[in-house]
Amino acid sequence: MKSFNADALRRAIGPARLAAANDLVRETLTRHGLMTAGATPAAMPAGLPAGLHLPGLAGAGPGAAPPAPLPDGASFEAARFAGEAGGRDYLTYVPASASDGVQGLVLMLHGCTQTHADFATGTGMNALAETHRLVIVYPQQSRGENAQSCWNWFSPGDQRRGRGEPAILAGLARQVAQAHGVPPQRTFVAGLSAGAAMAVILGRTHGDVFAAVGAHSGLPHGAARDVASAFAAMSATGTGTEHRAPRPDGHAARMILFHGDADHTVHPANSDRIAADLLNHAPAQTLIAREDGKRNGRGFTRETTTTTDGAPLLERWTVKGLGHAWSGGRPGGSYADPAGPDASAEMVRFFLEHPAREG
Repeated sequence: MKSFNADALRRAIGPARLAAANDLVRETLTRHGLMTAGATPAAMPAGLPAGLHLPGLAGAGPGAAPPAPLPDGASFEAARFAGEAGGRDYLTYVPASASDGVQGLVLMLHGCTQTHADFATGTGMNALAETHRLVIVYPQQSRGENAQSCWNWFSPGDQRRGRGEPAILAGLARQVAQAHGVPPQRTFVAGLSAGAAMAVILGRTHGDVFAAVGAHSGLPHGAARDVASAFAAMSATGTGTEHRAPRPDGHAARMILFHGDADHTVHPANSDRIAADLLNHAPAQTLIAREDGKRNGRGFTRETTTTTDGAPLLERWTVKGLGHAWSGGRPGGSYADPAGPDASAEMVRFFLEHPAREG
C-alpha cells in the first residue's frame, strides 16, 4: 500500500498556496505511477480526493476477475439516466427472487478510481439482493466529470438539493424505484469513500427519496468547498464545520456508518463528525447502546442510537485494524478487505430491520 505525505501537502497549501499544493500532488501521483510526467494539472482538482493511498486495483482494469454467472431469472443490465441536471450510466441488478416481490432498492456509489462493476464485485451486494429481494443500482461516475472517477462531494455545486450530482443520483434512484414499485420508505443509498460522502449528501438533501444511508469511510455533508479544504477534511485537520452547506428543509435519513481505525486516507474522525451532525438535529432524548466484539478476525465497536420509542437513528461501527477498504469485502474487487464484519450484510439488515412507516 502506497502512502501519501499529507503533512507535506498541508505545508504546501499553507496560506492559500494552492498552486504549490497542485504541484506537490502532481509529483506524488507521478511518483506512485498514477499520473504520467508532464501531464497537465488542469484536471487535477477533480481527482484529488481519490484515495491517494491506493491498494491494488484488482477488478478495475485488465486482469479483473470475470463477472460471476447470474442465477436463473436474475438480470444485471446497463442503462443510462438523463435528467435536467445531467446524466450517468448505471447498472441495475434485479434478483431472481424479485418474482416474489421486491422488498427495497439500494443505490450503491463506488469510490474513486473504481467502476460500478468493480464495486458490485467487492461489496457482494448482488448476492444479498437475492436473499432479501432487493434491486441494486450502481451508477458510474463519468471521467469527464472527474478524472479519478470520484463523486464530487467537495464541490459546492454538488452539495445541494436540485443541483449537480445529488439531483442526478436522486432522479436516477427515483426513476428505477418507481419502475419496480419501490416506495421512498424502502429506497436506500450506500457508498465507499467519495461515494460515501455523496451518500451522506443525498441523505441530507433528499430525505424524501432515501429512507436510510450507509456510509463506509465517508465524510460529512459540507465538509469541503474546494480541493484544499477536501484534503483538510480527509486528514481531519480542519474544524469540519467551516464549509457547511446550508441545511435543507425536511428530515435527514437515518444512517449506518463503517470506518476503519487504521484508515490513513479518510481519517476516522470523519465518522465522529457525520454522527455528530446527524445527532445534533435528533430528538433531545435518545438511547445509546455500545457493543464490543470480534468478527472474521477483526475487533469492532458498535454504537447504536435510538429514540426513546426504539426507532433507530444511527448505527456506528469502528473496525480495528481496517484501512481504507470495505469491511468484509469480496475477492476480485478493489478497496475490499475480506476481514472484519460484513459491512454489506449489516447495512442491508439496518435498512430493512426498521423500515420507515409507509403512507
